[in-house]
Amino acid sequence: MQYLRSLLFTLLLFVSPLLPCLLIVLSAPLPYRYRIAIAITWAKRVMWMLKVICRLDYVVEGRENLPEKPGVLMIKHTSAWEVISQFCIFDNQSWVIKRELMWAPFIGWALLFMRPIPVNRGGGHSAVEQVIEKGSQRIRQGMGVMVFPEGTRMEPGQTRRYGISGALLALEVDRPIVPIAHNAGDFWLRRGLLKKPGTIRLVIGPPIEVGGKEPEALNLEVQGWIEAKMREISAAYTS
Repeated sequence: MQYLRSLLFTLLLFVSPLLPCLLIVLSAPLPYRYRIAIAITWAKRVMWMLKVICRLDYVVEGRENLPEKPGVLMIKHTSAWEVISQFCIFDNQSWVIKRELMWAPFIGWALLFMRPIPVNRGGGHSAVEQVIEKGSQRIRQGMGVMVFPEGTRMEPGQTRRYGISGALLALEVDRPIVPIAHNAGDFWLRRGLLKKPGTIRLVIGPPIEVGGKEPEALNLEVQGWIEAKMREISAAYTS
């Protein structure tokens, strides 16, 4: 039965962005707040469908750790859930995304007007420079910058070296990094159709200050917090 629920949700998920993306494109001449409102409405609808159809809900802990001034947020990437749910959880964000997403029909057209930071993942130093340049602009505009530091989805319990661009951006603008962990990958599998019932737990950690730190040391500190919290959350789920 859960597979049937998951199949129904997945089918609805695939068609759900079509109208919102079209509305975002049509609203391009209007102020940005109209476009982000459309995206938030769509994301809330998807989260509602996920709860009703798959019986998969979520809770957020640590909202008090979000600083008043915009800065850099680093979040673990394990599934599509955190890509969608962040519209419901975090205010006024820009996102570092892979450039290929901009070429996708409908979604790519809408992204053109949503102020993301598209990068070529194979671009090396030039990609890092683009994150610093565009990210600094977004933060000066009053937007936070969301970074998936591993650059791709990871299986639960796995990690790899975090990219340095988020740490360099935080040092450039002298803003703390907010680390974010969750166990969405335990419910919304990276590969496969199944969406398990339950409650995803997302934890926003205390801001990690950047003053006087080297980029590599700062990156390791962020990775250490996120990966330790990931293990803690997953252990609580499986126990």
